[in-house]
Amino acid sequence: MNPVVALVGRPNVGKSTLFNVLTKSRDALVADFPGLTRDRKYGHAQLAEGHSFIVIDTGGLSGEDEELDEHMAHQTQLAIIESTLVVFMVDAKDGLTTADESIAAELRRIGKQVLLVLNKVDGMDAASAASEFYALGLDTPIELAAAHNRGTKTLLEKIQQHVETFDDVEEQDTSEGIKVAFVGRPNVGKSTLINRFMGEERVVVFDMPGTTRDSIFVPFERDGTRYTLIDTAGVRRKRSVHEVVEKFSVIKAMQAIDRSNVVVLMIDARLEVADQDLHLLGYILEAGKAVVLVINKWDGLDEHQKQKIRDDIDKQLDFVRFAEVFFISALHGSNVGLLFAAINRAYRSATLKLSTPELTGLLEKAIELHQPPLVRGRRIKMRYAHQGGMNPPRIIIHGNQTGQIPPVYQRYLSNFFRERLKIVGTPIKIEFKGSDNPFSHRKNVLTSRQQHKRQRMIRFVKKRDKKRKSRD
Repeated sequence: MNPVVALVGRPNVGKSTLFNVLTKSRDALVADFPGLTRDRKYGHAQLAEGHSFIVIDTGGLSGEDEELDEHMAHQTQLAIIESTLVVFMVDAKDGLTTADESIAAELRRIGKQVLLVLNKVDGMDAASAASEFYALGLDTPIELAAAHNRGTKTLLEKIQQHVETFDDVEEQDTSEGIKVAFVGRPNVGKSTLINRFMGEERVVVFDMPGTTRDSIFVPFERDGTRYTLIDTAGVRRKRSVHEVVEKFSVIKAMQAIDRSNVVVLMIDARLEVADQDLHLLGYILEAGKAVVLVINKWDGLDEHQKQKIRDDIDKQLDFVRFAEVFFISALHGSNVGLLFAAINRAYRSATLKLSTPELTGLLEKAIELHQPPLVRGRRIKMRYAHQGGMNPPRIIIHGNQTGQIPPVYQRYLSNFFRERLKIVGTPIKIEFKGSDNPFSHRKNVLTSRQQHKRQRMIRFVKKRDKKRKSRD
Protein backbone atom coordinates (compact mmCIF):
# COMPACT_ATOMS: atom_id res chain seq x y z
CA MET A 1 0.00 0.00 0.00
CA ASN A 2 1.44 3.36 -1.02
CA PRO A 3 2.62 5.65 1.80
CA VAL A 4 1.04 9.08 2.25
CA VAL A 5 3.15 12.26 2.54
CA ALA A 6 1.45 15.43 3.85
CA LEU A 7 2.81 18.94 3.16
CA VAL A 8 2.08 21.21 6.12
CA GLY A 9 3.16 24.66 7.23
CA ARG A 10 2.11 28.30 7.42
CA PRO A 11 0.40 30.01 4.48
CA ASN A 12 2.52 31.06 1.51
CA VAL A 13 5.59 28.98 2.40
CA GLY A 14 5.44 27.12 -0.94
CA LYS A 15 3.44 23.98 -0.19
CA SER A 16 1.39 24.13 -3.39
CA THR A 17 4.51 24.90 -5.46
CA LEU A 18 6.24 21.83 -4.01
CA PHE A 19 3.07 19.77 -4.58
CA ASN A 20 3.17 20.66 -8.29
CA VAL A 21 6.89 19.81 -8.48
CA LEU A 22 6.46 16.42 -6.79
CA THR A 23 3.39 15.43 -8.83
CA LYS A 24 4.79 16.99 -12.05
CA SER A 25 1.49 18.77 -12.57
CA ARG A 26 -0.22 22.12 -12.10
CA ASP A 27 -3.14 20.75 -10.11
CA ALA A 28 -2.59 23.11 -7.16
CA LEU A 29 -3.20 26.84 -7.60
CA VAL A 30 -0.07 28.88 -6.91
CA ALA A 31 0.02 32.63 -6.20
CA ASP A 32 1.86 35.00 -3.89
CA PHE A 33 -1.23 35.27 -1.71
CA PRO A 34 -1.62 33.74 1.79
CA GLY A 35 -4.50 31.32 2.34
CA LEU A 36 -5.08 30.40 -1.32
CA THR A 37 -5.26 26.65 -0.55
CA ARG A 38 -8.17 25.86 1.77
CA ASP A 39 -8.93 22.16 1.27
CA ARG A 40 -6.72 19.12 0.96
CA LYS A 41 -5.58 18.17 -2.54
CA TYR A 42 -4.30 14.70 -3.38
CA GLY A 43 -1.69 13.75 -5.98
CA HIS A 44 0.51 10.87 -7.10
CA ALA A 45 4.32 11.17 -7.06
CA GLN A 46 6.98 8.81 -8.38
CA LEU A 47 10.29 7.82 -6.80
CA ALA A 48 13.23 5.80 -8.06
CA GLU A 49 13.23 1.97 -8.18
CA GLY A 50 9.49 1.79 -8.82
CA HIS A 51 8.47 3.38 -5.51
CA SER A 52 5.65 5.91 -5.42
CA PHE A 53 3.61 7.77 -2.82
CA ILE A 54 0.46 9.85 -2.39
CA VAL A 55 1.12 13.51 -1.58
CA ILE A 56 -1.39 15.81 0.15
CA ASP A 57 -1.33 19.60 -0.20
CA THR A 58 -2.88 21.39 2.78
CA GLY A 59 -3.87 24.94 3.63
CA GLY A 60 -2.19 27.11 6.26
CA LEU A 61 -3.49 29.51 8.91
CA SER A 62 -3.76 33.12 7.73
CA GLY A 63 -5.08 34.68 10.94
CA GLU A 64 -7.54 36.87 9.02
CA ASP A 65 -10.79 34.89 9.23
CA GLU A 66 -11.30 32.92 12.45
CA GLU A 67 -14.00 30.64 11.01
CA LEU A 68 -12.00 29.94 7.84
CA ASP A 69 -8.83 29.37 9.87
CA GLU A 70 -10.65 26.78 11.98
CA HIS A 71 -11.80 24.93 8.84
CA MET A 72 -8.30 24.97 7.33
CA ALA A 73 -6.70 23.85 10.62
CA HIS A 74 -9.14 20.93 10.73
CA GLN A 75 -8.26 19.96 7.13
CA THR A 76 -4.53 20.13 7.93
CA GLN A 77 -4.94 18.02 11.07
CA LEU A 78 -6.83 15.36 9.11
CA ALA A 79 -4.04 15.29 6.51
CA ILE A 80 -1.45 14.79 9.27
CA ILE A 81 -3.46 11.92 10.80
CA GLU A 82 -3.90 10.29 7.35
CA SER A 83 -0.22 10.57 6.50
CA THR A 84 2.69 8.22 7.08
CA LEU A 85 5.28 10.99 6.74
CA VAL A 86 4.93 14.77 7.24
CA VAL A 87 6.94 17.35 5.30
CA PHE A 88 6.94 20.46 7.49
CA MET A 89 7.75 23.53 5.36
CA VAL A 90 9.11 26.81 6.74
CA ASP A 91 10.07 30.06 5.00
CA ALA A 92 13.79 30.96 5.03
CA LYS A 93 13.04 34.62 4.24
CA ASP A 94 10.55 35.05 7.13
CA GLY A 95 12.70 33.21 9.65
CA LEU A 96 11.39 31.28 12.65
CA THR A 97 7.90 32.41 13.72
CA THR A 98 5.57 31.62 16.60
CA ALA A 99 3.27 29.78 14.17
CA ASP A 100 6.16 27.52 13.12
CA GLU A 101 6.84 26.68 16.77
CA SER A 102 3.15 25.87 17.36
CA ILE A 103 3.00 23.56 14.33
CA ALA A 104 6.21 21.80 15.40
CA ALA A 105 4.78 21.26 18.90
CA GLU A 106 1.59 19.76 17.39
CA LEU A 107 3.62 17.42 15.16
CA ARG A 108 5.62 16.20 18.15
CA ARG A 109 2.37 15.60 20.05
CA ILE A 110 0.89 13.49 17.24
CA GLY A 111 4.14 11.54 16.91
CA LYS A 112 4.46 11.39 13.12
CA GLN A 113 7.75 11.09 11.23
CA VAL A 114 8.69 14.63 10.13
CA LEU A 115 11.04 16.07 7.51
CA LEU A 116 11.81 19.78 8.05
CA VAL A 117 12.10 21.66 4.74
CA LEU A 118 13.54 25.19 4.56
CA ASN A 119 12.05 26.74 1.43
CA LYS A 120 12.91 29.94 -0.50
CA VAL A 121 16.66 29.75 0.16
CA ASP A 122 17.47 31.17 -3.29
CA GLY A 123 19.58 34.34 -3.15
CA MET A 124 20.62 34.00 0.50
CA ASP A 125 23.03 32.20 2.82
CA ALA A 126 21.06 28.98 3.41
CA ALA A 127 23.27 27.72 6.25
CA SER A 128 22.85 30.95 8.20
CA ALA A 129 19.09 30.97 7.60
CA ALA A 130 18.77 27.35 8.75
CA SER A 131 20.58 27.88 12.04
CA GLU A 132 17.62 29.35 13.94
CA PHE A 133 15.29 26.48 12.90
CA TYR A 134 17.32 23.98 14.93
CA ALA A 135 15.39 25.38 17.90
CA LEU A 136 12.33 23.41 16.68
CA GLY A 137 14.00 20.19 17.83
CA LEU A 138 13.54 18.44 14.46
CA ASP A 139 16.07 16.95 12.05
CA THR A 140 18.53 19.03 10.01
CA PRO A 141 16.52 21.27 7.65
CA ILE A 142 16.50 20.28 3.97
CA GLU A 143 17.33 23.42 1.98
CA LEU A 144 14.97 23.96 -0.96
CA ALA A 145 13.89 26.46 -3.61
CA ALA A 146 10.66 24.87 -4.83
CA ALA A 147 9.86 27.66 -7.30
CA HIS A 148 13.14 26.96 -9.14
CA ASN A 149 13.07 23.17 -8.58
CA ARG A 150 16.35 23.29 -6.65
CA GLY A 151 16.94 20.89 -3.76
CA THR A 152 13.96 18.68 -4.60
CA LYS A 153 16.29 15.79 -5.49
CA THR A 154 17.65 15.78 -1.92
CA LEU A 155 14.11 15.88 -0.53
CA LEU A 156 13.03 12.94 -2.73
CA GLU A 157 16.08 10.96 -1.58
CA LYS A 158 15.04 11.53 2.05
CA ILE A 159 11.45 10.51 1.26
CA GLN A 160 12.83 7.43 -0.52
CA GLN A 161 14.70 6.40 2.63
CA HIS A 162 11.51 6.65 4.67
CA VAL A 163 9.43 4.83 2.04
CA GLU A 164 11.82 1.87 2.09
CA THR A 165 11.53 1.55 5.87
CA PHE A 166 7.76 1.97 6.17
CA ASP A 167 6.11 -0.83 8.15
CA ASP A 168 2.82 -1.35 6.39
CA VAL A 169 0.82 -2.52 9.41
CA GLU A 170 -2.39 -2.47 7.39
CA GLU A 171 -1.03 -4.96 4.85
CA GLN A 172 -3.36 -7.93 4.50
CA ASP A 173 -2.61 -11.41 3.25
CA THR A 174 -4.58 -11.31 0.04
CA SER A 175 -2.74 -14.31 -1.51
CA GLU A 176 -1.59 -14.35 -5.09
CA GLY A 177 -3.75 -13.53 -8.06
CA ILE A 178 -5.03 -10.61 -10.09
CA LYS A 179 -5.94 -7.71 -7.80
CA VAL A 180 -9.07 -5.94 -9.07
CA ALA A 181 -10.18 -2.66 -7.46
CA PHE A 182 -13.78 -1.50 -7.89
CA VAL A 183 -14.01 2.30 -7.67
CA GLY A 184 -16.61 4.95 -8.37
CA ARG A 185 -18.97 7.39 -6.74
CA PRO A 186 -21.04 6.37 -3.69
CA ASN A 187 -24.05 4.10 -4.27
CA VAL A 188 -22.94 3.18 -7.80
CA GLY A 189 -23.21 -0.56 -7.08
CA LYS A 190 -19.63 -1.66 -6.30
CA SER A 191 -20.59 -3.89 -3.36
CA THR A 192 -23.59 -5.28 -5.25
CA LEU A 193 -21.36 -6.30 -8.16
CA ILE A 194 -18.86 -8.05 -5.87
CA ASN A 195 -21.70 -9.93 -4.19
CA ARG A 196 -22.96 -10.95 -7.64
CA PHE A 197 -19.50 -12.35 -8.45
CA MET A 198 -19.33 -14.20 -5.15
CA GLY A 199 -22.88 -15.54 -5.30
CA GLU A 200 -23.42 -14.47 -1.68
CA GLU A 201 -23.82 -11.37 0.49
CA ARG A 202 -20.09 -11.01 1.10
CA VAL A 203 -20.11 -7.22 1.65
CA VAL A 204 -22.80 -4.99 3.12
CA VAL A 205 -25.18 -3.47 0.58
CA PHE A 206 -27.60 -0.68 1.49
CA ASP A 207 -29.32 1.96 -0.64
CA MET A 208 -27.49 4.83 1.04
CA PRO A 209 -24.28 6.54 -0.10
CA GLY A 210 -21.27 5.87 2.16
CA THR A 211 -22.18 2.37 3.39
CA THR A 212 -18.68 1.11 2.57
CA ARG A 213 -16.09 3.07 4.59
CA ASP A 214 -12.91 1.01 4.18
CA SER A 215 -11.33 -1.04 1.40
CA ILE A 216 -12.46 -4.67 1.70
CA PHE A 217 -10.30 -7.45 0.21
CA VAL A 218 -12.16 -10.54 -1.00
CA PRO A 219 -10.15 -13.58 -2.25
CA PHE A 220 -11.90 -15.29 -5.16
CA GLU A 221 -11.22 -18.03 -7.71
CA ARG A 222 -12.87 -18.55 -11.09
CA ASP A 223 -11.97 -21.07 -13.82
CA GLY A 224 -8.67 -21.85 -12.11
CA THR A 225 -7.60 -18.16 -11.92
CA ARG A 226 -7.18 -16.50 -8.54
CA TYR A 227 -8.34 -12.94 -7.93
CA THR A 228 -8.50 -10.47 -5.08
CA LEU A 229 -11.57 -8.25 -5.38
CA ILE A 230 -11.14 -4.90 -3.62
CA ASP A 231 -14.34 -3.08 -2.67
CA THR A 232 -13.62 0.61 -2.03
CA ALA A 233 -15.55 3.49 -0.53
CA GLY A 234 -17.27 5.85 -2.93
CA VAL A 235 -15.50 9.13 -3.75
CA ARG A 236 -17.81 12.13 -3.70
CA ARG A 237 -17.29 15.86 -4.02
CA LYS A 238 -15.34 17.50 -1.18
CA ARG A 239 -18.20 19.75 -0.14
CA SER A 240 -20.38 16.63 0.28
CA VAL A 241 -17.86 14.94 2.60
CA HIS A 242 -18.43 15.79 6.25
CA GLU A 243 -17.59 12.81 8.46
CA VAL A 244 -13.98 12.20 9.47
CA VAL A 245 -14.25 8.47 8.70
CA GLU A 246 -15.40 9.21 5.16
CA LYS A 247 -12.48 11.60 4.62
CA PHE A 248 -10.10 8.73 5.37
CA SER A 249 -11.93 6.50 2.86
CA VAL A 250 -10.77 8.70 -0.05
CA ILE A 251 -7.15 7.84 0.76
CA LYS A 252 -8.10 4.16 1.08
CA ALA A 253 -9.66 4.21 -2.41
CA MET A 254 -6.54 5.84 -3.90
CA GLN A 255 -4.29 3.30 -2.19
CA ALA A 256 -6.47 0.47 -3.50
CA ILE A 257 -5.97 1.80 -7.05
CA ASP A 258 -2.18 1.91 -6.53
CA ARG A 259 -2.20 -1.63 -5.16
CA SER A 260 -4.37 -3.18 -7.87
CA ASN A 261 -3.48 -4.72 -11.24
CA VAL A 262 -6.80 -3.86 -12.91
CA VAL A 263 -9.30 -1.14 -11.93
CA VAL A 264 -13.01 -1.43 -12.64
CA LEU A 265 -14.40 2.12 -12.80
CA MET A 266 -18.16 2.03 -12.24
CA ILE A 267 -20.50 4.78 -13.46
CA ASP A 268 -24.22 5.09 -12.70
CA ALA A 269 -26.23 4.98 -15.96
CA ARG A 270 -28.94 7.13 -14.37
CA LEU A 271 -26.49 9.96 -13.63
CA GLU A 272 -24.30 12.01 -15.94
CA VAL A 273 -20.54 11.50 -16.07
CA ALA A 274 -19.33 13.87 -13.34
CA ASP A 275 -16.03 15.51 -12.41
CA GLN A 276 -15.46 12.85 -9.74
CA ASP A 277 -15.58 10.13 -12.42
CA LEU A 278 -13.09 12.01 -14.62
CA HIS A 279 -10.78 12.73 -11.66
CA LEU A 280 -10.80 9.06 -10.68
CA LEU A 281 -10.11 8.02 -14.27
CA GLY A 282 -7.27 10.54 -14.47
CA TYR A 283 -5.72 9.14 -11.29
CA ILE A 284 -6.04 5.58 -12.63
CA LEU A 285 -4.26 6.52 -15.87
CA GLU A 286 -1.61 8.52 -13.98
CA ALA A 287 -0.91 5.44 -11.88
CA GLY A 288 -0.58 3.43 -15.12
CA LYS A 289 -3.26 0.88 -14.22
CA ALA A 290 -5.30 -1.24 -16.61
CA VAL A 291 -8.96 -0.19 -16.56
CA VAL A 292 -12.37 -1.59 -17.44
CA LEU A 293 -15.31 0.84 -17.65
CA VAL A 294 -18.64 -0.44 -16.30
CA ILE A 295 -21.93 1.43 -16.74
CA ASN A 296 -24.21 0.01 -14.04
CA LYS A 297 -28.00 0.15 -13.49
CA TRP A 298 -28.63 -0.38 -17.21
CA ASP A 299 -31.91 -2.19 -16.54
CA GLY A 300 -35.18 -0.29 -16.79
CA LEU A 301 -33.92 2.31 -19.30
CA ASP A 302 -35.71 2.75 -22.61
CA GLU A 303 -33.82 2.66 -25.93
CA HIS A 304 -33.73 6.45 -26.27
CA GLN A 305 -32.08 6.85 -22.83
CA LYS A 306 -29.58 4.09 -23.59
CA GLN A 307 -28.52 5.72 -26.87
CA LYS A 308 -28.11 9.09 -25.16
CA ILE A 309 -25.87 7.51 -22.49
CA ARG A 310 -23.75 5.81 -25.18
CA ASP A 311 -23.32 9.13 -27.00
CA ASP A 312 -22.33 10.91 -23.74
CA ILE A 313 -19.77 8.20 -22.94
CA ASP A 314 -18.23 8.49 -26.42
CA LYS A 315 -17.90 12.27 -26.10
CA GLN A 316 -16.68 12.61 -22.50
CA LEU A 317 -14.45 9.52 -22.36
CA ASP A 318 -12.95 9.91 -25.82
CA PHE A 319 -9.41 10.01 -24.34
CA VAL A 320 -9.69 6.45 -23.00
CA ARG A 321 -10.88 4.61 -26.10
CA PHE A 322 -8.50 1.73 -25.37
CA ALA A 323 -10.66 0.68 -22.38
CA GLU A 324 -13.51 -1.76 -22.90
CA VAL A 325 -16.96 -0.48 -21.89
CA PHE A 326 -19.72 -2.74 -20.52
CA PHE A 327 -23.35 -1.89 -19.80
CA ILE A 328 -24.56 -4.09 -16.95
CA SER A 329 -27.04 -4.53 -14.14
CA ALA A 330 -25.21 -5.73 -11.02
CA LEU A 331 -28.55 -6.23 -9.23
CA HIS A 332 -30.05 -8.52 -11.88
CA GLY A 333 -26.78 -9.94 -13.25
CA SER A 334 -27.19 -8.96 -16.90
CA ASN A 335 -23.84 -8.87 -18.79
CA VAL A 336 -21.92 -9.38 -15.50
CA GLY A 337 -20.43 -12.62 -16.79
CA LEU A 338 -18.55 -10.72 -19.51
CA LEU A 339 -16.46 -8.72 -17.05
CA PHE A 340 -13.99 -11.43 -16.01
CA ALA A 341 -12.92 -12.03 -19.61
CA ALA A 342 -12.34 -8.26 -19.98
CA ILE A 343 -10.38 -8.15 -16.70
CA ASN A 344 -8.20 -11.04 -17.90
CA ARG A 345 -7.60 -9.33 -21.27
CA ALA A 346 -6.63 -6.06 -19.59
CA TYR A 347 -4.29 -7.86 -17.18
CA ARG A 348 -2.63 -9.86 -19.99
CA SER A 349 -2.16 -6.68 -22.02
CA ALA A 350 -0.65 -4.82 -19.04
CA THR A 351 1.83 -7.63 -18.30
CA LEU A 352 2.68 -8.51 -21.91
CA LYS A 353 6.33 -9.45 -22.51
CA LEU A 354 7.69 -8.18 -25.82
CA SER A 355 11.00 -9.03 -27.52
CA THR A 356 13.30 -6.41 -29.03
CA PRO A 357 13.23 -7.95 -32.56
CA GLU A 358 9.42 -7.98 -32.49
CA LEU A 359 9.15 -4.34 -31.41
CA THR A 360 11.86 -3.22 -33.85
CA GLY A 361 10.08 -5.01 -36.70
CA LEU A 362 6.79 -3.29 -35.82
CA LEU A 363 8.60 0.07 -35.65
CA GLU A 364 10.00 -0.46 -39.16
CA LYS A 365 6.50 -1.29 -40.47
CA ALA A 366 5.06 1.82 -38.80
CA ILE A 367 7.74 4.01 -40.42
CA GLU A 368 7.18 2.32 -43.79
CA LEU A 369 3.44 3.11 -43.68
CA HIS A 370 3.87 6.65 -42.37
CA GLN A 371 7.24 8.41 -42.42
CA PRO A 372 8.16 10.69 -39.49
CA PRO A 373 8.25 14.42 -40.30
CA LEU A 374 11.25 16.50 -41.37
CA VAL A 375 13.01 18.66 -38.77
CA ARG A 376 15.08 21.53 -40.23
CA GLY A 377 15.26 19.65 -43.50
CA ARG A 378 16.42 16.39 -41.93
CA ARG A 379 14.27 13.27 -41.51
CA ILE A 380 13.86 11.97 -37.94
CA LYS A 381 15.45 8.53 -37.74
CA MET A 382 14.18 5.85 -35.36
CA ARG A 383 16.54 2.88 -35.31
CA TYR A 384 15.19 0.27 -32.89
CA ALA A 385 12.73 -0.29 -30.03
CA HIS A 386 12.73 -2.43 -26.89
CA GLN A 387 10.50 -2.97 -23.86
CA GLY A 388 11.26 -0.81 -20.84
CA GLY A 389 8.72 -2.20 -18.38
CA MET A 390 5.27 -3.65 -17.77
CA ASN A 391 2.02 -2.61 -16.11
CA PRO A 392 1.66 -0.41 -18.12
CA PRO A 393 3.67 -1.59 -21.16
CA ARG A 394 6.57 0.80 -21.77
CA ILE A 395 8.22 0.91 -25.19
CA ILE A 396 11.54 2.76 -25.59
CA ILE A 397 12.50 3.92 -29.10
CA HIS A 398 16.09 4.93 -29.94
CA GLY A 399 17.11 7.21 -32.78
CA ASN A 400 18.22 10.69 -33.86
CA GLN A 401 16.28 13.92 -33.19
CA THR A 402 13.69 11.91 -31.22
CA GLY A 403 13.08 14.92 -28.99
CA GLN A 404 11.54 16.69 -32.01
CA ILE A 405 8.84 14.06 -32.69
CA PRO A 406 5.46 15.87 -32.64
CA PRO A 407 2.61 14.62 -30.39
CA VAL A 408 0.47 13.61 -33.38
CA TYR A 409 3.16 11.17 -34.59
CA GLN A 410 3.60 9.85 -31.04
CA ARG A 411 -0.14 9.08 -30.95
CA TYR A 412 0.17 7.36 -34.32
CA LEU A 413 2.93 5.10 -33.00
CA SER A 414 0.96 4.36 -29.81
CA ASN A 415 -2.14 3.39 -31.79
CA PHE A 416 -0.07 1.34 -34.26
CA PHE A 417 1.60 -0.71 -31.51
CA ARG A 418 -1.75 -1.14 -29.71
CA GLU A 419 -3.46 -2.43 -32.87
CA ARG A 420 -0.68 -4.80 -33.97
CA LEU A 421 -0.04 -6.17 -30.46
CA LYS A 422 -3.80 -6.40 -29.69
CA ILE A 423 -3.40 -4.47 -26.44
CA VAL A 424 -6.68 -3.52 -24.73
CA GLY A 425 -7.60 -1.96 -21.43
CA THR A 426 -4.23 -0.46 -20.56
CA PRO A 427 -2.34 2.70 -21.56
CA ILE A 428 0.92 2.38 -23.51
CA LYS A 429 3.84 4.60 -22.58
CA ILE A 430 6.29 5.34 -25.39
CA GLU A 431 9.62 6.96 -24.52
CA PHE A 432 12.22 8.27 -26.94
CA LYS A 433 15.99 8.16 -26.49
CA GLY A 434 18.36 10.23 -28.60
CA SER A 435 21.88 9.38 -29.73
CA ASP A 436 23.91 11.50 -27.32
CA ASN A 437 27.62 12.16 -27.89
CA PRO A 438 29.41 10.50 -24.92
CA PHE A 439 32.28 13.01 -25.22
CA SER A 440 30.14 16.16 -25.41
CA HIS A 441 30.96 17.12 -21.81
CA ARG A 442 34.74 16.96 -22.42
CA LYS A 443 36.65 20.08 -23.35
CA ASN A 444 38.87 19.70 -26.41
CA VAL A 445 42.39 20.54 -25.18
CA LEU A 446 44.82 21.47 -28.00
CA THR A 447 48.38 20.26 -28.05
CA SER A 448 51.25 22.77 -28.41
CA ARG A 449 51.61 21.83 -32.10
CA GLN A 450 47.86 22.38 -32.70
CA GLN A 451 47.99 25.74 -30.87
CA HIS A 452 50.92 26.83 -33.09
CA LYS A 453 48.96 25.90 -36.24
CA ARG A 454 45.94 27.74 -34.96
CA GLN A 455 47.94 30.93 -34.36
CA ARG A 456 49.44 30.70 -37.88
CA MET A 457 45.94 30.36 -39.34
CA ILE A 458 44.71 33.39 -37.40
CA ARG A 459 47.66 35.50 -38.62
CA PHE A 460 47.07 34.36 -42.21
CA VAL A 461 43.37 35.27 -42.09
CA LYS A 462 44.11 38.72 -40.63
CA LYS A 463 46.77 39.39 -43.25
CA ARG A 464 44.42 38.32 -46.07
CA ASP A 465 41.59 40.52 -44.79
CA LYS A 466 43.96 43.47 -44.52
CA LYS A 467 45.01 43.06 -48.18
CA ARG A 468 41.38 42.90 -49.32
CA LYS A 469 40.57 46.13 -47.49
CA SER A 470 43.59 47.92 -49.04
CA ARG A 471 42.44 46.90 -52.53
CA ASP A 472 38.96 48.28 -51.89
